[in-house]
Amino acid sequence: MKKICRFLSFACLAALASCSSAPDAKTVYVKDYMTDDMQDDAYPALRAALEECLKTENSTLVLPGDTLRIKDKFCYEKYQFISNNTQGLKRIALNIENANGLTVEGNGTTLLFTGFVSPFNLENSSNVTIKDLNIDFTHTFNSQGQIMAVGEGWMDLKFPKDYKIDLLSGVLRIRDANNITYPYGSLLEFDAQKKEVAYYVHDYWLWGPGLQAEQREDGIYRIFQKDIAGTVGNVMVFGAAKRANPGFTMDRCESVLVQNVNLYHCGGMGFIVQRTDNIELNQVQVVPTPGSGRMISATADATHFINCGGYLKMIGCKFTNQKDDATNIHGWYAIARKKLADDRLLLWYNYGKGFVEPGMKMEFVNHNNMMTYDYRTVKEVKPVNSELAEVTFTEPVPEQFQDNDALASDDRYPDVLIKNCHFANNRARGLLIGSRGQVVIEDNYFHVPGSPILFEGDGNYWYEQSGVRNVVIRNNTFDNCMYGCKTWGDAHIACNSRIHEPEQSRYHRNITVEGNTFRTFDPRILYLFCVDGISYRHNKVEPSQDYVYARDVKEPYVIKNCDNVNIE
Repeated sequence: MKKICRFLSFACLAALASCSSAPDAKTVYVKDYMTDDMQDDAYPALRAALEECLKTENSTLVLPGDTLRIKDKFCYEKYQFISNNTQGLKRIALNIENANGLTVEGNGTTLLFTGFVSPFNLENSSNVTIKDLNIDFTHTFNSQGQIMAVGEGWMDLKFPKDYKIDLLSGVLRIRDANNITYPYGSLLEFDAQKKEVAYYVHDYWLWGPGLQAEQREDGIYRIFQKDIAGTVGNVMVFGAAKRANPGFTMDRCESVLVQNVNLYHCGGMGFIVQRTDNIELNQVQVVPTPGSGRMISATADATHFINCGGYLKMIGCKFTNQKDDATNIHGWYAIARKKLADDRLLLWYNYGKGFVEPGMKMEFVNHNNMMTYDYRTVKEVKPVNSELAEVTFTEPVPEQFQDNDALASDDRYPDVLIKNCHFANNRARGLLIGSRGQVVIEDNYFHVPGSPILFEGDGNYWYEQSGVRNVVIRNNTFDNCMYGCKTWGDAHIACNSRIHEPEQSRYHRNITVEGNTFRTFDPRILYLFCVDGISYRHNKVEPSQDYVYARDVKEPYVIKNCDNVNIE
């Protein structure tokens, strides 16, 4: 017994010695790094405090409350390939790499940015919590003007007083109080009273340096655009020319919690999350700054998840007025451009973001019918450049292989829970669901101008891997959706993948729609294409007169190339 006790004593002492030799976790206060000359730009203090915090694991960065103003002049810079956003050199406020156990305690602080800045970048980090924080910009990456008059091929606009508007070689230029220019690439009309995308409008995509314009009286500018239309009193939004600066970028992380964070604006997607396992957004809002009169929150999707795993939770979130979808969850297809040897292919990656790694199990997908015909394991990856790689497999390439077939990871799908969330007033759709894990969408509210829930995926255009396997959509409220552009959706719940040869394709499987309420002026409830297994039951459809339906399709349920469909 004495020998056992002596052994335990030595073991305890060794453990204590090991703990004492490791660096202690820290609590670092940004206020301790602030000086009087940082009231206009607090970035040096923020960076110094973060760097000190990252020296040890399980540390906490505490922000001071109130408002921290941050300009892009001194921000950390790196070149980034970010899926579905513009690649290039990015100025980053909080660059978090190789962290473990970090907590960012916002303490109610508002980070107020000026210029082209990405607020957060997380890479190769685990057990990270970011909470109690507001993010905003002094000037939005998009711009907006009130419609004063409309004629054939022209529109008169009045811009907010804090904009600097002028003409450069006859082209409308928009700047802020710091003379920063904000390029634009599209126009989209918003209803000024409802603060939502205007009824049945569409995008005007602009090509070239900008719009020809002329200055009128009383600070009004007349823009010229073929076939332009709009309602006097509404707001015309100038979409940002690039998705330059997302709010949160995450790559190769694990166990990330973002809680009680209000993202009022950013210059790209709100959250773009790549190859990350176990992420939760809890009480997160992507909404325009309250009381600002702004129509746009994020300048693209509120959230976007690619090749993630583990769990993906969005609980009690609110996403409104973003310039694209509320969320998109999918994998990536790499396209086989050429067979180089019996066991080797030349693969092309969309957006220059390589994800293929040795040991990865990959599905081989016919690019015409989008059906998986075989699997192989990656042996070696030899990058050619940012878009191409030579990939060698442990076995020969399948006999059915054709050039331009799609390959994707077959072992990374998150289980998804989207619960008690609010989606409204944005451009385009609500949820684009492409995970093959268990997906539950329940107790949410939708008021979006396109399809509230869309199942997509294709190997010829966006190259987004989808093909759901088990989805439950229950107890949600769909309130007057489908009021926008006709290309934004064929029904409230739509399976609309781009499949060239659908006869033998059953791309999506096992979808249950139950206990939902559809309060709608639009009769189109389901659009099913290449689905095997859908059950629609115990749902309520309540007619609405709040909008006028003016589409050709009247059928509530459209079914094409499907099996095992049960509609009650």
